[in-house]
Order: sequence, then C-alpha cells, then structure tokens
Amino acid sequence: MKKIQFALSTMLPVMALSAALCLASQPTLAQSASDPSRNPTTQQQPMQLDDQIAANTSSEKTFNGKIVKSGDKLVLTAADSKTTFQLDDQQKAQGFLNKSVKVTGVLDAATGTIRVTAIDPV
Repeated sequence: MKKIQFALSTMLPVMALSAALCLASQPTLAQSASDPSRNPTTQQQPMQLDDQIAANTSSEKTFNGKIVKSGDKLVLTAADSKTTFQLDDQQKAQGFLNKSVKVTGVLDAATGTIRVTAIDPV
C-alpha cells in the first residue's frame, strides 16, 4: 500500500504538470494556425514586396541641378540652389563634377538621398 501511495505522490504532480502544459499550448497552436498575419509562409509577404517595387518604380523622378563636392561626397544642388540631395551612386556622379545634370531616380525623403537610376548632362 505504501508503494502505491509513494508512486501516486510522485507521479500525480508530473501528470498534472504535463496535462496543464498540453492544455496551455493548444490555444497558441490554434491561433497561429488560423491567424495568417502570424504565419510567415503566407502569400502576403511577397505581395508586400511587389507593392514596394511598384511604388518605387512609380515614384521615380528627375532632378535638375549641378553635381558639386560637399565634404568628401558628391551631391546634387538643385536648380533653385536651395536644396541639396545626397546621391547613393558616387561612381556615376564622379564624371559629372561641377556640371549641370538631370538625375533620374527615387528620392528617399527621410534621408534626402536619391537612389540614382541615371545621370545625364543638360
């Protein structure tokens, strides 16, 4: 009889803990399976990337100005001489130092940097 009581006293807490863990994990599994926003393999991620590419393509603009040196970087000083843009492609800009140009690219308004697609002389 003492053996049975000892076995129950050691096994009962282990069984209770196992049951509690199983029950606690079921709602989490159910949520992640039914909530597509939490599932990283849903189709939404590629669609966001496509939307971002489309937005970048449609927001491509031209900027007229002069390529000048500012510190150790080449920048575009806009035709109004009040606005200066950073250029992400320093190699393309190198050949147009101190020349009037038309820069085609996408402006990152947060950093003031143009992601350069093309630079053409004016």
